[in-house]
Amino acid sequence: MSDAAVDPHADWKPQANPWLIAVAVTIATFMEVLDTTIVNVALPHIAGSLSASAEEATWALTSYLVANGIVLTISGWLGDLLGRKRYFIICIAMFTFFSFMCGAATSLGQLIAFRLAQGFFGGGMQPNQQSIILDTFPPAQRGAAFGVAAMATIVAPVLGPTLGGFITDQSSWRWIFYLNVPVGVIAVFLVMALVEDPPWVKERKSRGMDFIGLSLIAIGLGSLEVMMDRGQDEDWFSSPFIKLMAVMAFLGILGAIFWLLVARKPIVHLDVFKDRNFSTGCFMIAATGGILYASAVMIPQLAQQYLGYTATWSGMILSPGGLMVIMLIPIVGRLLKITPARNLIALGFTIMGFSMLYSSHLAANINFGALVGMRLFQTTALAFLFVPISTVAYMTLPRDLNPDGVALFSMFRNVAGSIGIALSTSFVVQRSQIHQTYLAEMGTPLRQPFDDLVMQYSNSLVAMGHSAAVAQQMALGRIYRMIQTQAAIMSYSDTFVACAVVAFLVAPFAFLMTARKSDGGGAGAAH
Repeated sequence: MSDAAVDPHADWKPQANPWLIAVAVTIATFMEVLDTTIVNVALPHIAGSLSASAEEATWALTSYLVANGIVLTISGWLGDLLGRKRYFIICIAMFTFFSFMCGAATSLGQLIAFRLAQGFFGGGMQPNQQSIILDTFPPAQRGAAFGVAAMATIVAPVLGPTLGGFITDQSSWRWIFYLNVPVGVIAVFLVMALVEDPPWVKERKSRGMDFIGLSLIAIGLGSLEVMMDRGQDEDWFSSPFIKLMAVMAFLGILGAIFWLLVARKPIVHLDVFKDRNFSTGCFMIAATGGILYASAVMIPQLAQQYLGYTATWSGMILSPGGLMVIMLIPIVGRLLKITPARNLIALGFTIMGFSMLYSSHLAANINFGALVGMRLFQTTALAFLFVPISTVAYMTLPRDLNPDGVALFSMFRNVAGSIGIALSTSFVVQRSQIHQTYLAEMGTPLRQPFDDLVMQYSNSLVAMGHSAAVAQQMALGRIYRMIQTQAAIMSYSDTFVACAVVAFLVAPFAFLMTARKSDGGGAGAAH
């Protein structure tokens, strides 16, 4: 029996060049992913400009993440309801509009509201991008196509802090948002001209409105995002607010899982997790996302807070890593044709583990080149992860489950990224306090090296014209700052070691992936 007899649409091909379609949908997604990290370095400037505290300004980031995380999960349902191409165009157009409104905001309240709307429409872009690529390319070409998609998912978070820092330092934080307007307009026209819904997408019927499922997902994921993003600032579970968010997240997510399993027409089909490749892929993309976002935050944070770097220069530490990914992804695409994808995934996590161990060799006098080298090593691993994981995750997933599959796959990556940032930041603070306690025990007059150091600094300050009493106080203050800096650097080293342990533990799970059930091999087979 021919494929056409089994599937009447087996011979369908898009009218436009598939690679032009991939580029068109990736431009839009790159813009959206960039916005998840580009704002971080501008928060102090936003706070000052809008007469808000630094803590209040972080809600501009939290509001975006909350709306984004919720919509990621239900984007498959929204695509069925509105039509995938129409929904994608609406997302790009409204994201662009609210980007302009964010730039024009005159108060923090306005900015938070516009960021919430921006996140709501931005959340539909990543799943739609992957869904369109899945339907546009045959299985044998998906590995290379996902290489194009990786430009948005991997490179954009890396370039975000660099671009955000440069724009903020050279112009105004408002241009971080205005920059999206021309890109968004171009993306809308490209998608309108090139993208088309295949017959099986047009024939797909809306599954109706699942108010209970939507409400539980919104409560669960929204509360989880707030808890992760605000936890460190609120001192985690010592805060009643964080406790409330934790309870709501637990009940909302647990309730959503139960409801989606028993509902007749659920807003998201959890049947996708019956596919071993997809379930394993979600687990591994979550680990990748958590480590990717955590490591992308830690190095610039260390550079700015303890090494004296500006926002622009701290971002430039990450930029060569983005170029490394761009160069390696075509190579990984070729390797997918000659070696099982799960081998590449296991290799990627192994490289990531060693790169994190290498990154743990930090010092107060570390130079720019060494930091760039650490990031280059880290991004080498990422090139071996995203494309193979994405390829294998959808390898055996039935086509009618692709919309929910790409939505949940994107949700796992983004939510895990938020968790990775929150846990790494919290771990740095806790380990810093522990190291500072031990180092402070050495700063006592009963230890001769300490007395010698105080005397050395005091004599230098007296020679500069300070009195002996003032010189001694200044010397003690300087030593205390040295202890704080050293404790912080040691805590970052500990956090990189923890990331290495996670990477090494995840690597063997790659071999849970099974071989392709059908077709004649092709790229990315997990055998």
